[in-house]
Amino acid sequence: MGADWDWVGFGYALLVSAGGVIGYLKAGSLTSLVSGLLFGLSAAVGAYLASQNPRNVWLSMGSLAVVMGLRFLSSWKFIPAGLMTLASGLMVAKIIRGILTSRPHTS
Repeated sequence: MGADWDWVGFGYALLVSAGGVIGYLKAGSLTSLVSGLLFGLSAAVGAYLASQNPRNVWLSMGSLAVVMGLRFLSSWKFIPAGLMTLASGLMVAKIIRGILTSRPHTS
């Protein structure tokens, strides 16, 4: 039995990683690069785990939405904090929907 890959989750991980790289290239922010790659990798691992078991979403439910939301509230700039807050919120909604509609995983 093959896994149904969480392509939306992998796309989100790519978006987070790309945001970190862009932050580094535009502003020279090593913090943006490291956090973007770290959260992107975390989101990719979470997408992989959710692909194996749709109820295994805890890593995907990380703190990026809260961190970026607070950053957006302090800056009121849509790019990058607002965009990432929106994308993170949509991922949280997708994950919750997946939890509510998936059947328990059996091995």
